[in-house]
Amino acid sequence: MNSKLVAVLALLLISAAMSQGKALAKMGTELRCQCIATHSKFIPPKSIQDVKLTQSGPHCKNVEVIATLKDGREVCLEPTAPWVQLIIKAILAK
Repeated sequence: MNSKLVAVLALLLISAAMSQGKALAKMGTELRCQCIATHSKFIPPKSIQDVKLTQSGPHCKNVEVIATLKDGREVCLEPTAPWVQLIIKAILAK
């Protein structure tokens, strides 16, 4: 009986340790910049499906603008480009 109890407790401890590791790993990927390089060349608005704006913060010192194109690709846009600033203004106005 004692060996069964020890085995069950060991399984519970291993399970808890593994689930905590996954949560920490996921949290670690969210606490960094997503854009390695940015694209400043004009992209026609009809090619853009969605735009995500991420403000700077403890996770990343840069403002990040990530456009999802209609073909499914994600492109990091240069936030200081004039055409990107127009998109940001339109997003913030909504």
